[in-house]
Amino acid sequence: ENKILLQELVKQNLISENVSKKLLQEAALIRRSAEDLIYERRLIDEEKLADVKSRLLGVPYKKVKAEEISEEVLKSVSEEAVRNYKIVPINKTAEMLVVGMLNPDDSNAQDALKFIAKQSRINLGVYLIAPSVWESVLRRYSPYRSEIDAAIKSLKIEGKGYSQVVRLEETAGAGSEDAPIIKIVATTLKEAVWQKASDIHIEPQRNRMRIRFRIDGELQEVSSMPLELHQPIVSRIKVLSSLKIDENRVPQDGRFRAVIFGRDIDFRIATFPTPVGEKTAIRVLDPTTGLKGLEELGLVGKNFDLVKKAIDKPYGMILITGPTGSGKTTTLYAMMQNINKDDVNVVSLEDPVEYFMDGLNQSQVRPEIGYDFASGLRQILRQDPDVIMVGEIRDNETAALAIHSALTGHIVLSTLHTNNAVGVVPRLIDMKVEPFLLPSSLNLMVGQCLITRLCQQCKQAEDVSSEIADIIRRELAKMPHEMVVNIKAPFKNYRSPGCPACKNKGISGRVALFEVMEMTPELRKIISEDPDEPKILEESKRQQMITLRQDGILKAINGLVSIEEVLRETMEM
Repeated sequence: ENKILLQELVKQNLISENVSKKLLQEAALIRRSAEDLIYERRLIDEEKLADVKSRLLGVPYKKVKAEEISEEVLKSVSEEAVRNYKIVPINKTAEMLVVGMLNPDDSNAQDALKFIAKQSRINLGVYLIAPSVWESVLRRYSPYRSEIDAAIKSLKIEGKGYSQVVRLEETAGAGSEDAPIIKIVATTLKEAVWQKASDIHIEPQRNRMRIRFRIDGELQEVSSMPLELHQPIVSRIKVLSSLKIDENRVPQDGRFRAVIFGRDIDFRIATFPTPVGEKTAIRVLDPTTGLKGLEELGLVGKNFDLVKKAIDKPYGMILITGPTGSGKTTTLYAMMQNINKDDVNVVSLEDPVEYFMDGLNQSQVRPEIGYDFASGLRQILRQDPDVIMVGEIRDNETAALAIHSALTGHIVLSTLHTNNAVGVVPRLIDMKVEPFLLPSSLNLMVGQCLITRLCQQCKQAEDVSSEIADIIRRELAKMPHEMVVNIKAPFKNYRSPGCPACKNKGISGRVALFEVMEMTPELRKIISEDPDEPKILEESKRQQMITLRQDGILKAINGLVSIEEVLRETMEM
């Protein structure tokens, strides 16, 4: 099934042969469909994907607006059936039930629909629908706020202090699964995964407790609850992550794994004491959204070729730089996934291990017991590694050891805090690395940042102003001819006003912008003679390095992002 669909997508030039092979391998590895991976990573517009699938299966595709389906029609199919079989009731008359299916060839779903039709003594009409429609309809069955409100009402809270709440042993015990506190925590975690939140913030305020999700890089409040619930909710989370329930004076860190929607999701917990209780931050680590292949990162053209060339070398260091939260770890994992083969020994040092990957030897540093990046790196060299991943180069000793590892026949992948790729060499020299060691050890410098992706369902084109058109022309003139030969004026900008698919936000996820600078003979000479940043910047221009701004402009012209945000978040070089 995966193979036939992928072959058709390649045939229609919707994906490349290389991407098809990667998807097939990954789908087999994690036991999911290639179609799911394509949709989650937005490799193809979902309507184009549905159109191809419709013709392959011989089932007509139907555009559906979730908000136009009546409550009466929704009642004709249970939430459990909608969730489990990925079906949606679209319309119902006395003689006919019209349903949409994500997978019309799913025999279990077919049997379930036949049973529903037989029970109701009506005929069935079946259409193929897009995944976003199924998600929107399913959300109408289980609104998060109403579930939380029902759980809160069952507690019958009185008073305003911490003493008038469910007892700690009721929270900590594994009693009824429907216990209100347990239900609130479980429902919140599920909702965060469903909304693709990267973080959950549980925060005590003076008169209430609020829960916020970070979605697409922005924090948004999803629930407000009585302050009396705060302590038992935090206690429940501490039980799940094996933290000390009775310790609320100092920060604690922990993690746990839960199966949600049939997937293993890791949650990383950090508590922080405040005068009104412990603030709790939870990082949501969903491998289906956090792990990407190189092709899905947003590396295109020359940038992709340079990265692929560098990771295929037998030794040398690749350093990724960018601000906190710019996706550096995601890029590291994508590189490791590309390198991860049976004949390669990959060992990583991480703080913490964010995603567990089969075939890798991953280790978490623990500075509190003396096991830091520097000491761990010394031990890794005794493990006969081919590839070493160091989560971050934070100090002089780690920098020196990483350089030494790259010089002694290993591929070394790591991150560094600088503003851009040009600043990597000066930063390493500031960390007391001898300049003469860098030309032989450093292969590639990658700078990156994240900006919001426009919703592809509701984006609209408009003409750009003359000022922005001048900026675009100026940047295109600096780029390799083969990358811009097909780009002609007048230039278009895109905006997304909002629609049901993006919950009227106008954005859908985030996109990485990249700049990639390789070690050339000219750069080696500069580093050996006078490694100051202005000269390295001049060399980057000679290389025609695609800067963050130029990469963003290319993506804006293709309608992925807004040109205004690109110009706001990047600098001209």
